Amino acid sequence: MRELVKNEQLVTIVPQDLKKTNKGTVLDVSMDGFRMKLQYKPDGLMVNHICDFYSVTENGYLYFESYIQALENNVITIANPVKHRFLQRRKFTRIKFLEDLVLTCDDTSHNVRTLDLSAGGMKIQSSDNIDIEKEYHVKINLSDEQEIKCRYQLIRVEKGDNGLYTISGRFTHLNNIDKMTLVQFCMKKDMERMNKK
Repeated sequence: MRELVKNEQLVTIVPQDLKKTNKGTVLDVSMDGFRMKLQYKPDGLMVNHICDFYSVTENGYLYFESYIQALENNVITIANPVKHRFLQRRKFTRIKFLEDLVLTCDDTSHNVRTLDLSAGGMKIQSSDNIDIEKEYHVKINLSDEQEIKCRYQLIRVEKGDNGLYTISGRFTHLNNIDKMTLVQFCMKKDMERMNKK
């Protein structure tokens, strides 16, 4: 763990309830894990519950899962993670994601099919020639409990031989909780895919 986390390093902790996300500074690192002092009250953080952890390191963006061993005031003790992963620094994990969505702008709506998804945007396909100058509202259902609402701005439109338009675009007006939800969703799906190989 000493190679991954160092004293005074800033770590983000994300429990099951994303609204209870917190940050903390590493106080000390041992063979069994590390202790950190939280910036905010530890509402929603519980001992022995698995959480996601993120931190920027000299090797890139670090991600791992672990659990809280002890919680005293604003100081928590985190167990050593079994596995960790460095994420790409400048690019969000992109996954294959096939869903039917509706893009809306004022009174106009377009039925589209997603091809891939990341926390930065998505690639879609449509039989409509969608106006690239407009910004569209979109609602993405990741699961029965998770729904993302944001705006979608088209970046590139290509017409294929099949008459369908393939569109790349980015998300705008995405709040931090929704962005973190997308980061986690895409990363976990990507890890599931890699584990099946």
